[in-house]
Amino acid sequence: MKLENGDQNIVVSLGTDHHRFDRAVDWIDDWLETQETQPRCLIQHGSSRQPRQGNGVDRMPRTDLLDLYAGADAVIVQGGPGSILDVREMGKIPIAIPRRPELDEVVDGHQIAFARFMASQGEALLAESADDMDRLLKLILADPNHFSTPPRHADAGHAAGLLAAALDTLESHQRPDAMISRLRQMWGHH
Repeated sequence: MKLENGDQNIVVSLGTDHHRFDRAVDWIDDWLETQETQPRCLIQHGSSRQPRQGNGVDRMPRTDLLDLYAGADAVIVQGGPGSILDVREMGKIPIAIPRRPELDEVVDGHQIAFARFMASQGEALLAESADDMDRLLKLILADPNHFSTPPRHADAGHAAGLLAAALDTLESHQRPDAMISRLRQMWGHH
């Protein structure tokens, strides 16, 4: 799937988790409906509802999605580590919308913690409300080049350092021990 050059292109990826993320689809639909000139928008929605606006697809090969990120003016993703880091690898600073456990969008608060940390490091733009997303999309679409960087290549040591710093930040804010332990186990830190 390819987006045409010359138009403003937005790529949205909400992942493929079995938890629905209809809230994000609603925000994007509502935003697109208010645009006088609609940008081209691909929404990879996974198990979430089909969007009313834009071009919806439930799944697509990761390599195709990465190519779309590289050519997009703006990228919106769920707040998970894989999603944010994939976009950064392609040289874009994404808008990250973290899934919320209390809305049954994810099992725990790891996306909130990770997206906030990445935003604090300038690696993502955090949208915790529809108004945040609207403001950030306007900012990016006004000057997409300002939110592009050279592509980042995977550096496991650097990634581990960022994760360790995020875990330290979580511990200093007295986050639930279970979530911190789970993150440490996932990344092999004890």
